Amino acid sequence: RAVAGELGARFLALTLADALDMWVGSADRNLREVFAEARRAAPCVVFLDEIDALGHTNKRGKPRAGHRGALNQLLSELDSVHQGGGGVVVLAATNHPWDVDPALRRPGRLDRMLLVLPPDLPAREAILHHHLRERPVSGVHVRDLAKRTEDYSGADLAHLCETAAERAQLDSARSGKARPIGSRDFEAALADVRPSTGAWLSVARNVAVFGNGDGSYDELHRYLKRRRMA
Repeated sequence: RAVAGELGARFLALTLADALDMWVGSADRNLREVFAEARRAAPCVVFLDEIDALGHTNKRGKPRAGHRGALNQLLSELDSVHQGGGGVVVLAATNHPWDVDPALRRPGRLDRMLLVLPPDLPAREAILHHHLRERPVSGVHVRDLAKRTEDYSGADLAHLCETAAERAQLDSARSGKARPIGSRDFEAALADVRPSTGAWLSVARNVAVFGNGDGSYDELHRYLKRRRMA
């Protein structure tokens, strides 16, 4: 959405996991309609979330059964966008780039990969401020909280704030007297809400260390080395 705003373009989003329903041909039609709408609305940014749901390959390196038609449709649409002279920009996201079909990453298609890492300290501080900006808070040192939440994703930080807020609300309801969110609420929330990125980093480490033959994951490998995880 931010990219579309910078470009002054319309924004269209499609979660591919939702597009791949049980009816044969439905995902193909959904993709065709999204790109047709994007061309009519150009300039337009098309965002395809969970791209691995469509591009996931089986152990033999082939698309999973039932996805071949949808994958072919997407490849055709990407080629059409590339040859169409501009007006439509396609972005995609995945937590598992190693599962994306290589055909999707060929030149002229989704050929540039950007690594989005867990938020660093300034980013965590900004995210916490964002989620607390309209909530009553007292005695909470956001900078210190940000230092204690390394490896927390943006969603983890949102959940942390929500958990602390719920604790303060429940305590207010029990006592009959409203009170702001305090440091004790966040201490309890930190005990309950743990970072969700650990499992992903473990998988990513295996890929970066043992499956990086073409250098696609060099940036990830450097990050893991800085963290002494590789």
